[in-house]
Amino acid sequence: MFDIKEELKKLPEKPGVYLMKDKHEEIIYIGKARVLKNRVRQYFQSGRNKSGKILKMISLIDSFEYIITDSELEALILECNLIKEYSPKYNTMLKDDKTYPYIKVTVSESFPRLIYTRSMKKDKSKYFGPYSAATAVKDTIELLRKMYKIRPCNKILKESGNNIPYCLYYHIKQCDAPCQDMVSAEEYRSGVDKALLFLNGKYENIISELTKKMYEHSERLEFEKAGEYKSLIDSVNQVAQKQKITGSDGEDRDIIAVAGDNMVAVAQVFFVRDGRLIGRDHFYLKNVHDSSISEILYDFIKQFYRGSPFVPKSLMLQTPIKDMDLMTEWLSGIRGSKVQILSPKYGEKEKLVELAYKNAKLVLNIDKERLKAEEARNTGAVNRLASILNIKGLYRIEAYDISHISGLETVGAMIVYENGGFKKNAYRKFKIRSTKASDDYAAMYETLKRRLSHIGDNDFGEVPDLILMDGGRGQVNIALKVINELGLNIKVCGMVKDDRHKTAGLYYNNEEIIAGRYEEDLMKLITRIQDEVHRFAITYHRSRRQKDQIHSILEDISGIGPLRRLALMKHFGSIEAIRDSDVESLSAVKGMDKRAAEAVYEFFHR
Repeated sequence: MFDIKEELKKLPEKPGVYLMKDKHEEIIYIGKARVLKNRVRQYFQSGRNKSGKILKMISLIDSFEYIITDSELEALILECNLIKEYSPKYNTMLKDDKTYPYIKVTVSESFPRLIYTRSMKKDKSKYFGPYSAATAVKDTIELLRKMYKIRPCNKILKESGNNIPYCLYYHIKQCDAPCQDMVSAEEYRSGVDKALLFLNGKYENIISELTKKMYEHSERLEFEKAGEYKSLIDSVNQVAQKQKITGSDGEDRDIIAVAGDNMVAVAQVFFVRDGRLIGRDHFYLKNVHDSSISEILYDFIKQFYRGSPFVPKSLMLQTPIKDMDLMTEWLSGIRGSKVQILSPKYGEKEKLVELAYKNAKLVLNIDKERLKAEEARNTGAVNRLASILNIKGLYRIEAYDISHISGLETVGAMIVYENGGFKKNAYRKFKIRSTKASDDYAAMYETLKRRLSHIGDNDFGEVPDLILMDGGRGQVNIALKVINELGLNIKVCGMVKDDRHKTAGLYYNNEEIIAGRYEEDLMKLITRIQDEVHRFAITYHRSRRQKDQIHSILEDISGIGPLRRLALMKHFGSIEAIRDSDVESLSAVKGMDKRAAEAVYEFFHR
């Protein structure tokens, strides 16, 4: 039995992270402290001003644990990671976990390439972004490749002496075939330099050059060619219009403002790179009850930049935040150089922050009624389901599905619906080990036995209030068999589909219940859960099949064993990259000699 008063006495006077838990051992709040003893004890002391949100959280605390760190900065980093991992109910949470696209220019290569990427590494390449629209990035890359004949392949080329079969792009005049030494490195580089000017916002010379060529072809009555240049000019103008000048200092900065009410908040971020506004995006934050704008900003920054590939030189905020020095130190560590956090009060910078706030408020006003209605519908649907099944306190719902093709690569999948939304960090995948082909019941039995055998474990032990099976009587009976064998008490329903493969009702206690037209919100919820578990199972099964296909191709190559197959995949990342590589680059892979490299090359080029 956890005695809170006694455990409070044992708290150390050291920095660290604390985890508050409810009676179900569910983590409901995570925080960091400069001194754990002082910070944690504050929650249980009377006479202190506490928000309604914190008072509600405190009333649910049944136990807590803590992790000691060497510094407050380490505590901040650990807190960010744990919040990401557990998504506690009473932490302000960023609902949109996005990564942003970049344009990578491999300037260190003899014949550089333009690459679409969502990660930013510390290599010798140049990166442009992040951009908020993936489609615009892809269009920009395609435009620059066409304009300057920049190769789209990933072949490893030298400045001279290349003799690799060229591809279709040469024949359609979108590449000058450096793989066949048909263009010098210097000439090729001149096109790359122009592409870099374009990415740096220097459009005028490019448009002038394209316009000149358009008129030249028009005067020679080569109207089809002139039309091609006209299309390029239109594309350049379209891209150029997306980037507006916001300052003359050429600095990278993010401008962040928040608008919120007691239910939900919206954070608006303007991305300014080299003094240009290259994009903007908004993010919804939940669990913001009674939180100040400063507190919401603080929580947003921690989650938004945790693991971010890029942190700008400065952040401009609508109001100062707590632990400013600590946050600056943390962000500077991610960036690798000094980061400045500002809250401008006048001038052009203040106007930009105000603009971000107006955008955030606009989005909030448009969407908050929809979000509130959606949350109310979800809560109502869960309450209605609990009433029908006579479950008191329906909190955690788990759903299961099996996926395979003719019994091949059978997998099981589990998803979790909790507190009005899908808890994706609690999803689990199961590679079925011991069943016969196409035996869905046996596969489901194994999945459930492996999952429910962990009830009581710290990492995987939470007891679901309800299990939903993707099927009717047969699947429900399998679940009940496992539950009875393990001595558990968990309600089980089947999600039944009609002849048109649409969710039609629930199978419970040997009868089908709920007609969709009478329980619209509930049936929509059940449909969402059934679709989500089906999607998750199919996605996992598809990834298993792809891995098997990769292994089967490489296993056909004589002299390439498991270690070499693994080394090749780690080095090149895909079968296509291995296929397009020459003997020299294949030989450079760890564990590969020239003979093995020649075997791989000949396999793909015979």
